[in-house]
Amino acid sequence: MLPTEFRYFDRVDRPLFRALRGAVRIGLGFDPAPTPEVARELGAMFYDADPLAEDFVAEVYDRQGAKAGRALLERVLTEGLESIDDPPASLVALFADIEDDPDWVDWEQIEAGAKVFRRWGTDIFRFAGAVTLAAYAESTVAKPLALTGAYAGVSTKHRFLETAAFWIAVSEPGGLRPGGAGRGSALRVRIMHVFVRARLLEHPEWDRAAWGVPISQADELLTLLGGSVVPGLAMRAMGYRTTAEEMRAAMHFWRYVGHLMGVRPRVHPETIPEALQVLFVAAIRGANTAGEDGVHLCQSFAQAFDVPPDARLGDRLEAGIHRGFTRFFLPGPIYRANGMPPVGLWVLVPLLMAPGIFLTETLRRHLPAVDALQDRVQRRRRDAWLARHLPGRKAEYAPVEKLREAPAAAHP
Repeated sequence: MLPTEFRYFDRVDRPLFRALRGAVRIGLGFDPAPTPEVARELGAMFYDADPLAEDFVAEVYDRQGAKAGRALLERVLTEGLESIDDPPASLVALFADIEDDPDWVDWEQIEAGAKVFRRWGTDIFRFAGAVTLAAYAESTVAKPLALTGAYAGVSTKHRFLETAAFWIAVSEPGGLRPGGAGRGSALRVRIMHVFVRARLLEHPEWDRAAWGVPISQADELLTLLGGSVVPGLAMRAMGYRTTAEEMRAAMHFWRYVGHLMGVRPRVHPETIPEALQVLFVAAIRGANTAGEDGVHLCQSFAQAFDVPPDARLGDRLEAGIHRGFTRFFLPGPIYRANGMPPVGLWVLVPLLMAPGIFLTETLRRHLPAVDALQDRVQRRRRDAWLARHLPGRKAEYAPVEKLREAPAAAHP
């Protein structure tokens, strides 16, 4: 079964997309459209969730309360499963799922991919935030954020910073190993998604037939690719010289992050062409029904770092850079359709950064000392950036307590 708003098969043979497929075949040597069977599996994934984590929440959180459930989870993360006498069966199953590495896991590749992600520094934060806006026309992406209020008004910046804190935690050296901060963050986010998914499914505005389930396996797979292949290609415009081998390592790194978060897709791309095929399906399958919710989310993100005119110079620069990245990486038609404001010369910031980045990238390729220094510098920059914007606060990864109320029914 496919969601009714999965329009891929209605569009893939249109003249525009047939021409695009032909151009890619000639230029890159592969068809960006996957086989119909793969495309159908991708569509069906919009109905797939995370039954293992849902069983744990049902057995522990729902019966013992959220406070007891979180305490149990934190204890296992810090002391191990063996510290619990007679642990719940669902907890045992959950940790067996993440602690027994699948055959495909290659830790050397995971650490290499994490290093690639670190090399993009804080630029990847701004880039990822900007390109995500292109997906806000889709209800599967926009509705969870709109109904929870996670990216609306003053909460937009804080939620974005929590996401950046997660990116930092999972990509630190050893962060995904047992006991690592990133491993714990991934599991906390996984449990948070269970609560958000359950509440959204109960909301009268959620249309399961049209969209599938909230935070589906399909949505999460696209998020993983958004941290690997997409920036690896797009951020070359800024001077980053990410190789195909490095992009594959980043894909492997994010695949393992996804594994910890319960992402078990029916289809998982192993190569860059396969990843681009998944992205091709995502690009043309949508119904663009998010409407004002999508527009509001885009505008909220663009304004997230805005400051008053008398703010400190550093804060004003940060606001300008944020807007510049958003305008540079978000396609013009999407930017204008969402009523986002002009940014003037700030749009040139990514290009102005390119010569310095390209030089550093070139030196890094040939001088191991520069490579090691760049990694240390980027890690410090990320930490300093987060500390400046999220002072004295830790990422909580807590689900919202109240969803947006459904509009009242019209009376004749």
